[in-house]
Amino acid sequence: MNDSIINNVAHTSAGERFLRYVQVDTQSDPGSATCPSTEKQRDLGKMLVDELLAIGITDAHLDDYGYVYATIPANSDKAVPVICFCSHMDTSPDCSGTHVKPVIHRNYRGDDIVLPDDSTVVIRPSEHPDLRNQLGNDIITASGATLLGADDKAGIAAIMAAAEVLMNHPEIKHGTLKILFTPDEEIGRGVDKVNLAKLGADFAYTIDGETAGSIEDETFSADGVTVIINGVSVHPGFAKGKLQSALKIAAEVINALPKDRLSPETTSNREGFVHPVSINGGVEQVTIDFIVRDFVDNQLETHEQELEDIVKAVIARYPSCSYQFQVKEQYRNMKQVLDQYPQIMEVGLEAIRRAGMQPIRRSIRGGTDGSRLSFMGLPCPNIFAGGHAFHGKQEWVSVQDMERTVRTILHIAALWEERT
Repeated sequence: MNDSIINNVAHTSAGERFLRYVQVDTQSDPGSATCPSTEKQRDLGKMLVDELLAIGITDAHLDDYGYVYATIPANSDKAVPVICFCSHMDTSPDCSGTHVKPVIHRNYRGDDIVLPDDSTVVIRPSEHPDLRNQLGNDIITASGATLLGADDKAGIAAIMAAAEVLMNHPEIKHGTLKILFTPDEEIGRGVDKVNLAKLGADFAYTIDGETAGSIEDETFSADGVTVIINGVSVHPGFAKGKLQSALKIAAEVINALPKDRLSPETTSNREGFVHPVSINGGVEQVTIDFIVRDFVDNQLETHEQELEDIVKAVIARYPSCSYQFQVKEQYRNMKQVLDQYPQIMEVGLEAIRRAGMQPIRRSIRGGTDGSRLSFMGLPCPNIFAGGHAFHGKQEWVSVQDMERTVRTILHIAALWEERT
């Protein structure tokens, strides 16, 4: 019964909600020490709470740290595990999210999409092969001046639309469902202040993936490495034979990194990398921040040792100088946790099938809130939200793919009840 009801929900509010949400600027700020890192993320949080209350979810609220919590009560007599659906409200600092103007390209016919506010921004099927699966669909882009925000407002819109369907269709049987919207995921702090005891979920699904039908149970494991170069500063007028510039030494370190491997631009699939992301300082001292990524934990140590060997070799040429090498764990491959709970993925895969798609099981060359949630005691794979080309002006999503996400969420909720 649930399947026929869910698949007969031809249209939901996902597209209309998405168009509203992307116009709220929620860009996070890695330089801020507050939570949320930007107050404007609360603007979307308040909107979402109001909309959740309006559809009858009585406990929806925004907490002091900018997290949105809500509960869809069970309508089944079974002791169904409590399932959470999670998406993040912030958009990436990499590209402006101010004054986003969404544009709908209806009945897409397979041509290049030229964005109206900047004709140099062109979304080409040759560069975005998933567009070839969108013939006849309605594509949403930004105008060319900003990112779109499908990462992850497409996920939010799908969860909100699914919640509305569930509240209006009590004949779809399900256990207790939790909704969690987080701030600051894009800067690695998405679950820093989450209250898992208050959330009260057994398992979760982030709705933060890409291609329709995809489900991900594996992420990179991730470390951050900080290299501090201590140089010798001398007045440049009297520097001969004495000055040893930390800036130039840092440049040598970066230049000595492998050119044909171990970098984001030269790796794919399951290959890891070492990536310098920022450099700050002057002649006396320079700090270089790296991110180190691999699917296998002990490979992180291998990459870090290679990086430190490079630093040592460069510093050896400057006997009056020194360095510090600091490693900080960021997150670990969530597959280590999810493999202990195979039923979570089994339900996700079957939900995608029942929503009319062939599941695509993938690994993420990155991380999600689910990576850390899994190791915090809330096992959490990642489901597609339909967005593409995240963090830039070419970002796009189709309305029909968001509708597929809604149906997948509904099937997940129903399947947990059915299989209990």
